[in-house]
Amino acid sequence: MNFRKIVIGCCALLAVQGAIAQTKPDDRIKVRQAAFTVIAANIGKIKTNLDGEYNKDDVLKSIAVIQSLAHTNVASWFPAGTDKGIGIRETQVRTELFDPANAKKIDEASRNFDEQANQFAIVAELGAKNAVQAQFGKLRATCQGCHDNFRVDSTTAAAPAK
Repeated sequence: MNFRKIVIGCCALLAVQGAIAQTKPDDRIKVRQAAFTVIAANIGKIKTNLDGEYNKDDVLKSIAVIQSLAHTNVASWFPAGTDKGIGIRETQVRTELFDPANAKKIDEASRNFDEQANQFAIVAELGAKNAVQAQFGKLRATCQGCHDNFRVDSTTAAAPAK
């Protein structure tokens, strides 16, 4: 898939997300899962690039996609009522994410992801592989923090929906 198709897909996803705000929880979960699938695919592309022959342009394309999604406020992808249900597959969100006592923590995590994606784009533009590698670790740590705190262990999660 080329970069243009990815960007168009992300833009379409975000447009659909706005429309889905008025629909049933399973549809909202599906949009959230699709967005995270796009993020994960681009994280994988960056990791493959850093593990192999480094290509600055490829890294910049992937971080641009991640950055565009991070700018949408990831915390908003978890509206009330989406703690249970099936989107593309059964949701893996822990119910603790929806506890009002965690709202500040969720907003902070979302802002941190956005900030680290922005910082990654700056570092990647400069092009030094070692610096990009270090910033990649910081970006991934933002993902891992949410996975550790608010995602059900994938080994116990349900199989993909049919």
